[in-house]
Amino acid sequence: MNKIIVFAGLLGLLYGSTGCETKAEEKEEANRFIVTTPVRIDTSFTKEYVSQIRSVRNIEIRAQEKGFLQDIYVDEGQFVKAGQLLFRIMPKLYEAELLKAEAEAKAAEIELQNAKALVEKNIVSKNEQAVAQAKYDQAKAEMALAKLHLSFTEIKAPFDGIIDRLPKKLGSLIDEGELLTSLSDNAQMFAYFNVSEPEYLEYQTNAKNRATTQVNLLLANSKILPFPGKVEVIEGEFDNETGNIAFRARFPNPDKLLKNGETGKVMMVMPLKNALIIPQKATYEIQDKKYVYVIDKNNAVKSRLITIGAEMPDLYVVTDGLADGEKILLEGVQKVKEDDKIVFETEDPHEVITHLKLKAE
Repeated sequence: MNKIIVFAGLLGLLYGSTGCETKAEEKEEANRFIVTTPVRIDTSFTKEYVSQIRSVRNIEIRAQEKGFLQDIYVDEGQFVKAGQLLFRIMPKLYEAELLKAEAEAKAAEIELQNAKALVEKNIVSKNEQAVAQAKYDQAKAEMALAKLHLSFTEIKAPFDGIIDRLPKKLGSLIDEGELLTSLSDNAQMFAYFNVSEPEYLEYQTNAKNRATTQVNLLLANSKILPFPGKVEVIEGEFDNETGNIAFRARFPNPDKLLKNGETGKVMMVMPLKNALIIPQKATYEIQDKKYVYVIDKNNAVKSRLITIGAEMPDLYVVTDGLADGEKILLEGVQKVKEDDKIVFETEDPHEVITHLKLKAE
């Protein structure tokens, strides 16, 4: 009987020892972390720039003569062709002035013809003919001026475009130079955006190596314009206050979706050479600053402030704070504290990035 009790006790100790070992192994497995290292690669990222959208041509249509607004031939938002009549300022006064100028020109012409006839008969001197010629020339000039003033009463579109608001109504008294509407040529649109000096230098440095200067436009509804644009102009100097320089991109607008005065974001692909890349999930944030946990030679975690130069899907480009080959905590960032010693496995950074790309797809 005593032997049976002893044997049962030994079995209990054996099972108890095995259970403790299993729990210890499970605990060690639970406390095992995944670390990786930064990797240097040539890549690119898409940078978004807030932009102002402008028509290729946008002008104000103003009255060139004073008078009552007699006719309006267009409506707000209407598409008009070049040369199409838009407005007419009451022309009666200018028609009368033209008739008067034509009559004076006719009288001066008759006087000139008489002077020529008298000169041929040596009745008057050639000076009389010269005076008559001058009066006729002046009368013709007055007539041409009257025709010009009359033509100003008809206001026509200088190019194809869209009519803006019509602030004046029929019968309104219009002063010379008063705004009647605006006309926008929206066949193509300009997007103006500001680029910092470092980004400008990167763009110019890589311009020869870029296959294209193509850019896209992200609209206010978070959808991308289906027609890519092209960067074509860079201003001649930097803004001293902001340190930025203005770029201009041209976008086709066949569907007339874009209007003068809209806003959007120009999306430009920026190349990166030998960039230091880490996964975003290896970081944590305190007061808008990014940190990682670096593993030291004693396997203890140390908090490190880093500087992010660019952001890509699931990845950060680090410009300061990390060096090649340093081990950073990849999994369990929220589970550790400063100076904790950890047991870890190292995962190849290229495999980490590949896995993130496959997951994103």
